[in-house]
Amino acid sequence: MYFHFLCDDMGYDLLAGLFKRAAIDEMMHVEKLAQRILFLKGEVKMKVGGNVQQIKDVSKMSELTSKMEQESAQEYNVWANVCAANADSATKQIFEDLVAEEERHYDQYDTEHDNLKKFGTRYLALLSIERSKNLSATGRPVE
Repeated sequence: MYFHFLCDDMGYDLLAGLFKRAAIDEMMHVEKLAQRILFLKGEVKMKVGGNVQQIKDVSKMSELTSKMEQESAQEYNVWANVCAANADSATKQIFEDLVAEEERHYDQYDTEHDNLKKFGTRYLALLSIERSKNLSATGRPVE
């Protein structure tokens, strides 16, 4: 959500929306996993994975998020295989679904990172101009 707030403040609605939707998806992942853990009579332990990296460079944001999504997909794949080895097909399916969602996020971030590498600040200027057009037409930014 930190990247969403920053991109929104800078007028990059497309990127802000991407970061916001992905953050909400990630919260839903936690909920799915917590529900499954509770169903299996386990204990849900919530802990922070790490501090928020206060990156202000949009290209570095997309690079970091691409890397994080790729790592998450790899980890979920490992966990899906552990579930398969333990004959837990329902939990395996949850992890497989999460892999697909993480790969979708990765693809979106990777595309934006490629756009930033190809077009640089011109790409960001176009995003900002698009926001101005939307504001003048609707009175509010597009989410």
